[in-house]
Amino acid sequence: MKVMILGAAGQIGKMVTNDLLTQTDFDLVLYGRNVSKRLSFEDNSRVELVDGTFEELDKIRENLVDVDAVYLSYVGGDSLVKPLIKVFEDAKIKRFIAASVPDIYEEIEGKFQQWYRANTGIMWNSEYRKAADAIENSSLDYIILRITWLYNEPGNTNVHLTKKGEPFTEAQVTREAVSQVVTDLLTGKLDYHRESLGVGEPDTEWAKPSFY
Repeated sequence: MKVMILGAAGQIGKMVTNDLLTQTDFDLVLYGRNVSKRLSFEDNSRVELVDGTFEELDKIRENLVDVDAVYLSYVGGDSLVKPLIKVFEDAKIKRFIAASVPDIYEEIEGKFQQWYRANTGIMWNSEYRKAADAIENSSLDYIILRITWLYNEPGNTNVHLTKKGEPFTEAQVTREAVSQVVTDLLTGKLDYHRESLGVGEPDTEWAKPSFY
């Protein structure tokens, strides 16, 4: 299997790369701004580095040859996501996983709701909701990951997934957990298809994240 990671030099992009290299035999195309300078994989035959922006659609298209799945490790609005969807559909990409934010369906409930909305605004009328709508209306085998407030804790991959239509109450989740979810979706260990999943850490139904 061959996977393209868009935004590969970000924190989660790097973690997904590491997880896929250690847990699978997949080949990777790591795409992003100046990745050839920011990442170092000279001796790894499974990794290809491509410098580029999300707007360089022709460059992305050229590098989708034999790619089976794409992970967009960046929360983009509809102006960014819609052109990418067209490229992926034309390239017959089998799997598309996209990072997003909670409350695009007004699903945040409980103690966390007031703090979250005070810090993010109205997500259900945002460009991120429009991006999610575009993904859901595509022909792709997609997963949208609505990821709550992030922090790092090596070894902590505890996660609670909720589906669209279910309440979202968790205040935080580790980047390590998100990376493992992406990896498990790509390997098939997590068997979700054409779903929008809320990604939180169990037992964090708090008024705000612990690090605020």
